[in-house]
Amino acid sequence: MVLAERRDRRKRGPQTSEKTHFLSAQPGLIFPSMTKLLEEAFQAVRQLPADSQDEIARAMLALTGNVGEPEEIDPSHLPAVLEGLAQANLRQFASDAEIEAAFHRFER
Repeated sequence: MVLAERRDRRKRGPQTSEKTHFLSAQPGLIFPSMTKLLEEAFQAVRQLPADSQDEIARAMLALTGNVGEPEEIDPSHLPAVLEGLAQANLRQFASDAEIEAAFHRFER
């Protein structure tokens, strides 16, 4: 019976997880419509630590509109978040000059 099972497995080929692992190493096979640039980006991301990969994945999902579960807000940041939401509801946004000044602070 064991020999017959081995023979059947050989006829069926590798299992799904084995196929996925093999195919994921070959760009364009799993997602044939992916651009070359996106394939290069995924290759670069594969080299990063898991937490960095997760951050990039969350950003990608946010950009595509598929955000998933909301992230928890640090309790110490909650007042500022609520203030910002209230300002947004009143359509009180930063001026172009204020935004420009904020970006310049990061350039130093």
